[in-house]
Amino acid sequence: QVQLVESGGGLVQAGGSQGLSCTASGSFFSAYAMGWFRQAPGKEREFVAAISRGGGVTYYADSVKGRFTISRDNAKNTVYLQMNSLKPEDTAVYYCATARVTTTRRNEYDYWGQGTQVTVSS
Repeated sequence: QVQLVESGGGLVQAGGSQGLSCTASGSFFSAYAMGWFRQAPGKEREFVAAISRGGGVTYYADSVKGRFTISRDNAKNTVYLQMNSLKPEDTAVYYCATARVTTTRRNEYDYWGQGTQVTVSS
């Protein structure tokens, strides 16, 4: 069983920055690709960013490209999402998840965290 715990959410003004972390239990972390998704009220959960097992490959949704950066530290079992130039439309619950391949497809992710709320005020 994999357990993922996100942290770092909160309230931020538009144009500001926020960093999220997701820490995984166990010693398997480097065997998984990792992803971040988000879900706004009344909307489907959508892909945000993904990173390969070694960190050398990253994917981003067009809506966050150039503003968000995904990274990971396998020694700390942690994946990060640095969010800059935040917009009110970035408001959502953000989730991290594991996958066997680096992918943007939600159904290829196996384990999910409980989510952390990010609210961007205008």
